[in-house]
Amino acid sequence: MARDGLPDTHAHERAQSSDRLDIDRFRQIRSAMPQLAQGLSPEDLSAQSMPDCSPGKWHLAHTSWFFEAMILAAEPGYQPVDPRFQRLFNSYYEALGDRVARHQRGLMTRPSLSEVMAYRREVDRRLVEWLARGKGDVRLRYLFELGLHHDQQHQELFLMDLLNLMACSPLDPAAYAGEPHGAVRQRPRGGMATFDGGLTRIGHDGPDFAFDNEGPAHRVWLEPFALAADLTTNGEWIAFIEDDGYARPELWLSDGWAVVKAEGWTAPLYWRRGDDCWTTLSLTGRIPVDPAAPVRHVSFYEADAFARWAGKRLPTEAEWEQAARTRPDAFSHLTGEVWQWTSSAYAPYPGFQPTPGTAAEYNGKFMANQMVLRGGSFATPEGHTRVTYRNFFYPGQRWAFAGVRLAADAPNDRRAASEDDQTAAFQQDLIEGLSRPQKAVPPKWLYDAEGSRLFEDITTLQEYYPTRQETALLRAQAMVLTAEFGPDAVLVEFGSGASEKTRLLLDAAPDLGAYVPLDISETALSEAAGRLRSAYPTLRVEPILGDFETLAPLPDDLPKGRRIGFFPGSTIGNLEPEEAVRFLASARTLLGEGALFILGVDLVKTPEVLVAAYDDAQSVTAAFNRNLLVRANAELDADFDLNAFRHRAIWNAEQSRMEMHLEAVCPTAAQIDGRRFDFAKGETIHTESSRKFTQTSVTDMAQAAGWRIVRFDASPAPSFALVLMSA
Repeated sequence: MARDGLPDTHAHERAQSSDRLDIDRFRQIRSAMPQLAQGLSPEDLSAQSMPDCSPGKWHLAHTSWFFEAMILAAEPGYQPVDPRFQRLFNSYYEALGDRVARHQRGLMTRPSLSEVMAYRREVDRRLVEWLARGKGDVRLRYLFELGLHHDQQHQELFLMDLLNLMACSPLDPAAYAGEPHGAVRQRPRGGMATFDGGLTRIGHDGPDFAFDNEGPAHRVWLEPFALAADLTTNGEWIAFIEDDGYARPELWLSDGWAVVKAEGWTAPLYWRRGDDCWTTLSLTGRIPVDPAAPVRHVSFYEADAFARWAGKRLPTEAEWEQAARTRPDAFSHLTGEVWQWTSSAYAPYPGFQPTPGTAAEYNGKFMANQMVLRGGSFATPEGHTRVTYRNFFYPGQRWAFAGVRLAADAPNDRRAASEDDQTAAFQQDLIEGLSRPQKAVPPKWLYDAEGSRLFEDITTLQEYYPTRQETALLRAQAMVLTAEFGPDAVLVEFGSGASEKTRLLLDAAPDLGAYVPLDISETALSEAAGRLRSAYPTLRVEPILGDFETLAPLPDDLPKGRRIGFFPGSTIGNLEPEEAVRFLASARTLLGEGALFILGVDLVKTPEVLVAAYDDAQSVTAAFNRNLLVRANAELDADFDLNAFRHRAIWNAEQSRMEMHLEAVCPTAAQIDGRRFDFAKGETIHTESSRKFTQTSVTDMAQAAGWRIVRFDASPAPSFALVLMSA
């Protein structure tokens, strides 16, 4: 209801508009498969070439059955279009009763093709009526989206199965005059794109639709790797054949070699050696093999053997996703040509939960003995693919539109140089810091892979309130904070990290012109930029690699709207007071006149609350702090006695800051690069500071840097504040 007690007509109009859009989208997607069937004979659509394939008539009926069985049948008193079809066109849903065995689908001469098309039209009519009434509860709305994507999957399967059927004929018939959808040849990039590896996140974590097997998003550690910029070509595959690739058992997995011998493989599926060239069967008939085109119709076994022959390997699905998410422009044909085999077994992600209800059988029951493919083929409907999409087939299957993108471990010299540089910097900082009267180490060295994992665990602890309180405050105040952005504004985030909190501002500012994340970590920056480009496809994302304490100019070609700085997480509390003022003054110069700045600050509170946040009962923070010494022993060949140090969190009231220290519990010593460092009992290594603020101290700091406080919003206890400042 509106505030005056009258119905909210705008909300009703929005709902009607949404329903109309869904109806239009439903009709568009559902029209695709009948269009593929046009021009094909009833015989073309009724025959079944092998157990893995289904007749075209069955695809047309099954995708209609899905909407009827999953959605329409949920209505009380629903009467099916034809009760017999419930058994005939069920695929593998045990919960929905008996079904025709898969290998017998081609034996169903009845119902006729015309009856199937009539069934399809009637289900579509009923579904449109259902949409016009509103899509029901959340579960049914999800099933509607699932049904649309299921239909698109079968559009591709329709073409795969049809081509396999055409290949059974000695006539080499053409199914179409031109290839449906059709691949658009992209310019080869050449070479291998190299990635540094590190701790990353893969999997779907956004609000848009994804299959249940694409989540949850989770952490994965990647070693440095390289991924081929281009797909493997037919010409390269011919070289593999001519080098007896199909006759050399040392190239093949044992199971793969058994299949090669049993089935007599000598080339990709549909290939035939002619007098002067290879030919292949396509949906347009038999054609010469184009040496420059990406190879199609190879199994996982073949892809793996080819990779071994080429001195490379197949990528893991995490490597593929990381590369596609962070540097898509480095590759040709990430999608739109062939699905790409990975070396990853199709298994559940950590924390996977299948879709509740009957749809639980959609993916989870197949998570055994299959391999993951990534990308998308020329036959994949537009808009159906995602960077997180997990396709899967058995390793010996060849009729899919599948090909190869090679991977390799990163070159040893690059990896060694990167690791040597980091090790040298760590050693230098540690030696310098331990040589001071108050021993100290820069806090950045707390964050290796294990340290980053531990810190993520810290942010979920009950005692550690800052992340929880700031996120809740941002969610509550996002509309107010973004109200004065104006059109084509540019949001610049300093020390952006994973950019997770930023989404709350992006959602509240749909007319934002650009987002510019700035971070010192190339891996974190690339990953975050890739995720945001995927989640906000119309938003310009311009990452900048750099240190927020030494700011570089912004790109010249950014939109001309207002500049807004964003510095969440109370990271400013890690800077000394004069460093904080210097940073804010530099940011004001960078952003220019009229700029706004959103600053997150943790507020002073009782020492008991503060100390608990930095010294939790589960000792996760203690492990995080002590991991610095574990890292020094592992990477620098130091010999710290880990049992000789304990974690200590101190509230320094004079400096208004929390401090983390590693305190020697007994006299001890450590050697680093031949230098000895002695520790008396009670002596500490200062590892991190986090200054806490009051409204007065924030105002003084802002004014010293040339900013004016516009808003100061504090959360409930334990208090955290978001400060809006104006230049």
